[in-house]
Amino acid sequence: MVKIIFGKRKRIMNKNRLFEQLRVKWNTSGSKIMQQINRLKCNSDNIKTRGNRALISLLLCSGCLLFSFNSGIGPIPASAADAVAAQAVNKAAIEQVIHDYLLKNPEILAEAQAALQVKQEAEAKLGQTKFIASSATQIFESPNDAIIGNPKGDVTVVEFFDYNCGYCRRAINDMNELVKSDVNVRFVLKELPILGPDSVKAHFIAQAFRKMMPEKYGDYHRALLGSGHADEDSAVALAVSMGADETKLREASKDPSISKIFEENNILAGGLNITGTPSYVIKDFVVPGAMGLDTLIEKVANVRKCNSATC
Repeated sequence: MVKIIFGKRKRIMNKNRLFEQLRVKWNTSGSKIMQQINRLKCNSDNIKTRGNRALISLLLCSGCLLFSFNSGIGPIPASAADAVAAQAVNKAAIEQVIHDYLLKNPEILAEAQAALQVKQEAEAKLGQTKFIASSATQIFESPNDAIIGNPKGDVTVVEFFDYNCGYCRRAINDMNELVKSDVNVRFVLKELPILGPDSVKAHFIAQAFRKMMPEKYGDYHRALLGSGHADEDSAVALAVSMGADETKLREASKDPSISKIFEENNILAGGLNITGTPSYVIKDFVVPGAMGLDTLIEKVANVRKCNSATC
């Protein structure tokens, strides 16, 4: 008789029954492993769509087999151990099978990476959609943002921008053409100074100018963004040329509320997973980068068609 120990419990099991259970475990798990291996080898036409699942099944099955031989069973007679060892595929052998298979079929790793990227992108978009819904007022209706185009337009486009962003400079024409060709677009400018100290200083002056002379901010924005490198001096010079009092402007730029505006915009950008400028928010969708006028027109049309930027 063979004594089997499970924690503090003990019971007696017939030796033949033990051997039979070990044999069944091997036949069941081992056959599954071989079936998976054969399936991987034979179904090469389907490897791109089934390879990952087959490989995972192989790993799971291997784990079950290893667990069955390492599950706390107490001392086994040499004859039983020999009988099992004669039939069992040990951990090293299983790992070698997987290793060899991956070396022979490395495209599976590329497929897995591509699938992971698709999954992550889908999760990111879902997160963006949820964040837009929960932060809609701050994104679309903040009193701290300037509006170009129709303030009562039926579709709102929000642009996160930096005055020293080269792509933003190129995209200014997209904004101009969009609001010119579509009189029902409401274009919101959300300042996001992320390109160094000069950008930050230029944006402080721009915010001060917007508060002092809001009716001229649209022209100021286009001129400053299109003038090349922006810093405090260039931002002040432009404002003065448009009629601002320099002393009052510089004093207004020290308003601590301006810092809070930029902090809020940075928080919004983080929640939207925006990592660069320009980036646009249209209804329920984030458009990263200067994607061009046609993309903006398409998204606006989609919102009117199906109440979403993507129909």
